[in-house]
Amino acid sequence: MREAKLYERMGEAVQCLVCERRCFLREGQVGLCRNYACSDGKLIHSGYGLLSAIESRPIEIKPLFHYWPNSTALTFSGYGCNMYCPWCQNSHLSFSRLPAEARPIPPEKLVEAALKNRDEGLCASFNEPATLFDYLLDVFELGSRRGLYGTVVTNGYFTERAVEMLVEAGADGFSIDIKGCPSARGALTTIDHLKVFRNARKILDLGGHVEMVYLVVTGFNDAMECAEWIIKRHLDYLGEDVPLHINRYYPANMWRSPMTPVQLLLKIRDKAREMGVKFAYIGNVGDPDLESTRCPYCGKALIYRTTYRVIHYNLTGEGRCPRCGEKILIRGKYIVK
Repeated sequence: MREAKLYERMGEAVQCLVCERRCFLREGQVGLCRNYACSDGKLIHSGYGLLSAIESRPIEIKPLFHYWPNSTALTFSGYGCNMYCPWCQNSHLSFSRLPAEARPIPPEKLVEAALKNRDEGLCASFNEPATLFDYLLDVFELGSRRGLYGTVVTNGYFTERAVEMLVEAGADGFSIDIKGCPSARGALTTIDHLKVFRNARKILDLGGHVEMVYLVVTGFNDAMECAEWIIKRHLDYLGEDVPLHINRYYPANMWRSPMTPVQLLLKIRDKAREMGVKFAYIGNVGDPDLESTRCPYCGKALIYRTTYRVIHYNLTGEGRCPRCGEKILIRGKYIVK
């Protein structure tokens, strides 16, 4: 248990400033994410280093398609969340409380495991990384000193100061879920989705890499009105070069609506391209053609992916299309394994 780095004392209470929930806690109370608590007038990160999973995984599975292609990241997770989506694929972790028998794993051991496994980086994923915020700062700072990149798969609902601290610590790759829009009803009604785009823009301004993920959930955010709202904000806040992953939903947890029709995903992808998004991918379908990169100018096949690995990479050393010279924004280098 560690004292948190990001909070304000308010008399005998504290306010957590890690995420935009901004939980106000009195003595003995626990935050919505179940990982931060008020004790002796301080905000304590009770979930520090308590990990639910550690696994080496391809960077493409996050999804991050324009970041260190074909690399692997030692991926780790904690417990709890700050949104609790009813369709969560990892509800066994996100909806769980901290296990009483768990023991913290020091950041040094996690970094050493990544180096021993010959991973190129570290990634906080599976549950919402905001629950591990203080631990992430230590892990990414140590990892960056050892030559490892730092990535986060997140709902993006951090405070702006938390975003700054993550980037300063060494996190520079962010896969961010945009959950919905103002017209989406039936879940997540207290979430301000514009703050997610605000944070994604801030990461770009700080020099980080962002890819947005739009999980098209049947009966929640699958109306074309919502899709167009998301695409327009994507372009307004982030620009045409930031990838947009349009992913298929499958029934999970408490949300039992049918899986997203592929034809709807294609329609949203085509609308994103029509409105100006250069790199719009369709995920969770298992079709390599829908997850591969073509030059947005001349259409040449540049990066072909299957089962979350790169099997064809055809960019010049300067990251350009070999046919027309169009610059394709890629962070990091292509890894041959």
